[in-house]
Parts: sequence; C-alpha cells; structure tokens
Amino acid sequence: MNIIRGFATTFKHVLEEPVTYQYPEQVRPFAERYKGRHHLTRYDNGLEKCIGCALCAAACPADAIWVEAAENTDEERYSPGERYAKTYEINMLRCIFCGYCEDACPTEAIILGHEHRLSFTDRRDAIFTKEMLLDPVPEGGRPTPQRVEPGTFDRAIPDMEDPK
Repeated sequence: MNIIRGFATTFKHVLEEPVTYQYPEQVRPFAERYKGRHHLTRYDNGLEKCIGCALCAAACPADAIWVEAAENTDEERYSPGERYAKTYEINMLRCIFCGYCEDACPTEAIILGHEHRLSFTDRRDAIFTKEMLLDPVPEGGRPTPQRVEPGTFDRAIPDMEDPK
C-alpha cells in the first residue's frame, strides 16, 4: 500500500510545471522590502548625505561598519554639516543585511538597495570602501569636495540647494 501512495505522489508532481529559474538568464523577482547591497546617497547638488556621526556603526549588531569622521572646511566641503565621513567601510562578510544602519541614519545617507550579486574571491574584496558605496554625482550637481566661499554656506537650507 505504501508503494502505491509513493508512486501516486511521484506521478502527481510529474505533471506539474517546473518552478526552476534559469539563473542568471532569468532573475527571480524580489520583494520590495528586500535588503541588498549598501549605497551612500548624495543630495541633488552633489554633497554627500553622510555626516560621519557613526550611528550606523553603533546600531550594527555584526560590527561590520567602520566610520571615521573629519571636519568640513570652506575649501573642502563634502557634506552640509560640520563633519563628513572621511573613512566609511563595510565588511560585507560580517554584514547580516538587517537594515539597522539604514534605520539609525539621521540623514538617510545609507540605504540598502536591491543588488544581490555579491561574490568575492578574496577577503579584501569584501570590504566596501566609501568610494565603492558612494552613489555617482546627480546630473546638475558638482563632485565633492566642493569649494564654498567663506560665510556663504547656510546649513539651514532644508533641500540643500547649491549655495551661491
């Protein structure tokens, strides 16, 4: 009797359509809330949103983020605040993609995108630096560091328009 039930189960599944995706030609759609590769974002004028506060590093349960802050000057301005992230590194081998860094960021500088193709042949390749994480300069923006005339940069500008 068990043999007949086993054959019945087998034949039932033989007639069904396969659910296999032919990766990488066919990519399975991801949920909207999927958390993948990290990105450091910029304002429309090209300034970096990261102010080097290191709240993301403090919130990371895997201790995968390292942030070192430095002071902005009028000659070299990276972000609208007093400080910027001089060094920003994420060890992707330690990251558990929980999104706590994204939640902790007060300026919404770090986001977890939908990129899922993360493979490494060397452990050093798994450490993403600031240059690797930083989004490109938006159209109409200027790359950092930017030179600002002394006394003309207003930190109170909510939409961070280009100060002139």
